[in-house]
Amino acid sequence: MNRGRSKSTRAVRVSVLLAGFFVLLGGVADPVAAHAGSLAGSLNSVPAPFWLVVVAGGGIVGASFLVSVFVTDDETLGVFVRQGVRIALPVDVVEQVLRVSGVLVLLAVVGFGLFGPSVAFVNLGVLLVWVFWWAGFTMFTYLVIDVWPLVNPWRTLVSWIQRTISTPSRAYPESLGAWPSVFGLLGLVWLEVVSPLASDPRALAGVVVAYSIVTIVGATIYGTLWFDHVDPVSRVFRLYGLLAPIQRTERGLSVSLPGSALARYREVMKPDDVAFVIALLWVTTFDGLVATTAWQGVLDAVAPVPAWVVAFVTAIGGFAGFFVAYRAASRFARQTADTYVAATYIAGWFAPALVPIAAGYHLAHFAGYVFGLSPVFVAVALNPLSPPATLQVFVLPSWLGTLQLVFVVLGHLLSVWIAHTRSFELFPGRLQPLRSQYPFVVVTVVYTMTSLWVVAQPTVGAGVT
Repeated sequence: MNRGRSKSTRAVRVSVLLAGFFVLLGGVADPVAAHAGSLAGSLNSVPAPFWLVVVAGGGIVGASFLVSVFVTDDETLGVFVRQGVRIALPVDVVEQVLRVSGVLVLLAVVGFGLFGPSVAFVNLGVLLVWVFWWAGFTMFTYLVIDVWPLVNPWRTLVSWIQRTISTPSRAYPESLGAWPSVFGLLGLVWLEVVSPLASDPRALAGVVVAYSIVTIVGATIYGTLWFDHVDPVSRVFRLYGLLAPIQRTERGLSVSLPGSALARYREVMKPDDVAFVIALLWVTTFDGLVATTAWQGVLDAVAPVPAWVVAFVTAIGGFAGFFVAYRAASRFARQTADTYVAATYIAGWFAPALVPIAAGYHLAHFAGYVFGLSPVFVAVALNPLSPPATLQVFVLPSWLGTLQLVFVVLGHLLSVWIAHTRSFELFPGRLQPLRSQYPFVVVTVVYTMTSLWVVAQPTVGAGVT
């Protein structure tokens, strides 16, 4: 067997093992009809006609490209890409505090998940995962700064283990690339949808323990390459962190316009890295889709097919559709730009511009979620073993629905601007960079309309109760 076929076979085997693992978990999980990972009843749909939302949002993104056409000189683009300030700060003590805090939060999630209240709404472990970490901390990562490499409890635990005992190490198989993280991300979000991870604290603690064991063992064997190629959580925060206005550097902190680090991203992403960006973009949409009445209608239409099977097919099929659409746009960009640059290179060069789309949808999906449940989190955190019998939540204002749409559109507008900036880094002249963006603008408009359609859909159990 030749070397290329061996690499392909190994990648296929790993993918099949990952798929089998998540299918097994889904099969033993209690089937659910609606999104389980968002504390049901905590999200609101946008109070606007969905056709108006879709058409207006797509039109705004398309118009933004027409506006960007007039900005074609390097000096003006440099204001967005290169402007910023550097701040030299002593951060050693802060880094140590963040590392210890990450481990303590992990222990709290497992401890309260196993031994805390059985009602998820008042269990600190559940609130730490969904409200504090996946919603709030993720928003902090792309809105302010990425500190996950310091907070990451598994990275800290592995470093402690390696200092204490001598552990064997192996070279990470380069043939696998980042594909394990792609299927890992799809699998985690699918598992979140089909299992009661937000309604059963014990189940959540079990998944966290299992994930911890796999991550610690893998990182102990393969070192930091595990977090660079395999761990989907680390890769998600790394991408979101590039969007943040504050960047951590060797000389301190660098403050610049949001998204400038993505515009300055000099590496050309490989196909597996591009696939991960597409997966991140898709799962943010999928995560919101499964909370809508439209998804409930799909489940009713295909009954008696189990909900976890429908979710699995949708998770994989949706990712494949998004990935194929983006690769097709890359091939068309090669034609419209009339260039000899390979389509694979074009796809890898423009992939960073997709990150703001995922962040914008995440912000739209979870901003009201964090706002509404923040008093619950504070009340339970102050007395986690015996939380108050009555918990107050913030009533979400009616204008929040409009703000959700704004977040989605802003993410897409920033995506268009980053792609516009990067096109002038790749192609010479003024017309060729513009022509290269035509297919990507079409794809971005379709992504925008899809995201806005999901946001505009009525949700199952809408409203904070």
